[in-house]
Amino acid sequence: MSAIHPSACVHPKAELGADVQVGPYAVIEEDVVVEAGSSIAAHAVIKRYTTIGRETRIYEHAVIGGEPQDVKFRPCESHVVIGNHNFIREGVTIHRGSTPGAATRIGDRCFLMANCHVAHDCVLGNDVVIANGTLMGGFVSIDDRAFVSGAVTLHQFCRVGRLAMVAASARVNQDCLPFIVTDGVPARARGLNLVGLKRAGLDAGEIRELKRAYHALRTGVQLEAVLQDLEASSSSSVGELVRFIRASKRGFAHVAS
Repeated sequence: MSAIHPSACVHPKAELGADVQVGPYAVIEEDVVVEAGSSIAAHAVIKRYTTIGRETRIYEHAVIGGEPQDVKFRPCESHVVIGNHNFIREGVTIHRGSTPGAATRIGDRCFLMANCHVAHDCVLGNDVVIANGTLMGGFVSIDDRAFVSGAVTLHQFCRVGRLAMVAASARVNQDCLPFIVTDGVPARARGLNLVGLKRAGLDAGEIRELKRAYHALRTGVQLEAVLQDLEASSSSSVGELVRFIRASKRGFAHVAS
C-alpha cells in the first residue's frame, strides 16, 4: 500500500505501485507511472508523461518531465522514462522528449547528484554517475558506467563512451572516448580511466591493449591509418573504442599532446 502525505497533490489518473512513498507538498500529475517501492520526496514535481521504475528515489525539489527548453517545441505527448534503482537528488531537472513520441531515458542504477540538468532527448545507460551541477544539452548520450564529474557542460548531441570519466568543470564540445579520462577547456583526452577499468574487472591484457590504442591515437599519424591498425587488435575493448570513433558525428575529444 502506498503512503501519500496528506499535503501531496497526486492526480487520480496517476498510477502508483505498491509501497510508493510520496512526501509533503509533492506533485504528481496525470499520465504518470511510479512503480513499486519508489519514493517521491517533499516538494518534488513529477510531470505528465513520466514513468519511474522500481525502487527509485526522487529527492526534494527535483522536477521530472518538464517541457523541453527548445524554441521549436510544440505541445505534444513525449516522455521521460526512468529505470529501476536510481537515485535522483535534490533539485535535479529532467526534461521530456522534444517531438511526438520521443523520450528522454535514464537506465538502471544511475546516480544523478544535486542540481544537475538532463535536457530533452538525452539517453543515459546503466550505472551512470552524474555529479553536482552538471548540465547536458539536448540529445546527449552517456553509455554504461560512465562517470561525469561536477560542473561539467555537455554540448547538445555529444556522446560519452562506456567507462569514460569526464573531469570536473570540463567543457565538452565533442564526443568523450570510452575508457578514457577527458578533462579541460576545451575538453581533451588525458589518459586511461584506470580506476574505473579496474573496478569494472577488465583484465591486465585488455588494459594493456587500451594503453597501446591510446598511445597510437596521440602519435599524430593520420587517423584512418591508426584506426585500421587498431582494428587488427583481438581486444574487444579496443574494437569498441574504434567503433565509437567511427560513429562520431561531432568528432571526438582528441588525445592531448
